[in-house]
Amino acid sequence: MAGSGELTAGAVALQRFGLGPKPGQGEAFRAQIRDRLLAEIAAGGVARPQGVHFSGTVEIGKALFAFEDQEKREREARRIAAAGPAPGSPQAMEMAGAAPQAQPAGPQNQMAAAKPPNEPALPYRTYRDEVKARVDLALTAETGLSERLVMFWSNHFCIGATKSNIGRIMAGAYEREAIRPHVFGRFEDMLIAAESHPAMLDFLDNRQSIGPNSPAGRRQGRGLNENLAREIMELHTLGVSGGYSQADVTNLARILTGWTMAGRDGRLGFPGSFIFNPGQHEPGATPLLGRDYAQPDLAQGVAALTDLAHQPATAHFIATKLVRHFVADDPPPPLVEALAKTFRDSDGDLRAVYQALIGSESAWMAPATKIRSPQEFMLASYRALGRKPDFGQIIGPVGVMGQPFWQPSGPNGYADSNAAWGSAEGLKTRVDVAAGWGRQAAGTVADPRVLADDILGPLLSPETKQAVARAESKPQAIALLLMSPEFQRR
Repeated sequence: MAGSGELTAGAVALQRFGLGPKPGQGEAFRAQIRDRLLAEIAAGGVARPQGVHFSGTVEIGKALFAFEDQEKREREARRIAAAGPAPGSPQAMEMAGAAPQAQPAGPQNQMAAAKPPNEPALPYRTYRDEVKARVDLALTAETGLSERLVMFWSNHFCIGATKSNIGRIMAGAYEREAIRPHVFGRFEDMLIAAESHPAMLDFLDNRQSIGPNSPAGRRQGRGLNENLAREIMELHTLGVSGGYSQADVTNLARILTGWTMAGRDGRLGFPGSFIFNPGQHEPGATPLLGRDYAQPDLAQGVAALTDLAHQPATAHFIATKLVRHFVADDPPPPLVEALAKTFRDSDGDLRAVYQALIGSESAWMAPATKIRSPQEFMLASYRALGRKPDFGQIIGPVGVMGQPFWQPSGPNGYADSNAAWGSAEGLKTRVDVAAGWGRQAAGTVADPRVLADDILGPLLSPETKQAVARAESKPQAIALLLMSPEFQRR
């Protein structure tokens, strides 16, 4: 039989490394949590969201371009209608009293007639379905470790769903294609998949980056855009103190010219898919971090990214971020070095790095000081309450708490610190959100006192237990449970 210390550690671990408990995951589950987490890592599989309309970027690109073409036609029709009919046109004759000629019901009219009233545009509908599918996975997961890792890496290699139609409609597909398949694989594979995805190339403007000496550069007089190269080095691999120079940023931008997205004409590939355009690529060998890269075409960028993935600075940067995310705002240096060493020794095998994290006693026994981010708070709350929210019940709460899905304010992603989420204003907003959840769940929660003991187990403090028991109403008792320090911190 597990001791109280082991059960307490298991309860903390379910919140620290996963997404929090669900009703019925009692003592036996908590006692086995380390084995369950390690088994999940060993299995190495990440579930795929179900119920999304498009299977991937190829389908999305085709649909998006068709949608934008239709919007263009409709705008032109409105412009013409506002300007009035041209003299002698059927419309002018009709206004003058002449009988108009019958007009066939073309595809444009058929599409307009078939569009449901008040239905959001295609990019937002796709975004809505992707968010709902992602949340459904997190709510049904046993521990939530895999989904937490997806959230971590999706934020590390973040894109912005509000920048463009491409970002909005492809945000979910980007996570499904560039992040999920590589969560338990090699870091270099995830790096290359993320940087070559059309959503990333659009977000960080590499579609506008053209080699000055390439055929397109000489013809158009256009040049480099360094956004993608800078963020790869500063945010995705080496870190801001990783030992690179501005010249390295410029040279990496040269190396990555030609990495772009196929256009609507499909001349170089399926519309919306990643392509390498040799006509935009800067020719010749290019130095980066003291090494010359002379590989032809696409291979030059792949070689550069592969080497960046294996830099010692990258190992340290990734280890620091993982420890900060899962353990403490001030990452313990010995634990960071242990993970960095595992990263280096395994050539970036992320599964080995996670095993080192879960197997570390310092990560396991550290005090619960991290405040759950708004997305984590929402997922943990719905898991605890056994609820299946609709899209409005998802996007509303995370929106007011400041962490809507795939919408960070910049390429550095959402902050991962208590200072970002634990402000007085932020906590007040959480109180309001928790109160709303309390009212919504009051009809399905039989006894909040039983729920508090079930969800928090050995973490339940006498103060929280008393507060829940003395609440003036069931909604208030549920809200007090969700806002308790034991539930908020992991």
